[in-house]
Amino acid sequence: MASEATSRPPALHPRLPTGIPLIRVIAMPADANPNGDIFGGWLLSQMDLAGGSLAVQRAQGRCATVAVDGMVFHEPVFVGDEVSCYGELIKTGRTSMTVRIEAWRRHPPSGTSRKVTEAIFTYVAIGEDRRPRPLPPPAVP
Repeated sequence: MASEATSRPPALHPRLPTGIPLIRVIAMPADANPNGDIFGGWLLSQMDLAGGSLAVQRAQGRCATVAVDGMVFHEPVFVGDEVSCYGELIKTGRTSMTVRIEAWRRHPPSGTSRKVTEAIFTYVAIGEDRRPRPLPPPAVP
């Protein structure tokens, strides 16, 4: 008789998402190409919204996206998938923040989750004059 550990199906991804949950949305038909695959640009925009949310919290105000690095699509997202973006602040400068975002999809009928892409986003804190401004000191919990 197999033990419980050996009778479980293999994990679809070797680890859980990195970072805190920032956004969750359902991929809709308007977000897809004629084959039913979600446009990469739509997914990128969801990741940017998620990272921007984290950047605004840290900057305590307006931010602008200035760079996206290292994005690789591991597998497609389909209409009806639940897309979740997880993020972590990995570096701050005088005016800038570097945020790592992972996008995961969950297929609702099966409940399986898989990482579909990740990227590094750079944001800059913006002042009233729409110019870079220094980040405030980090909040102490």
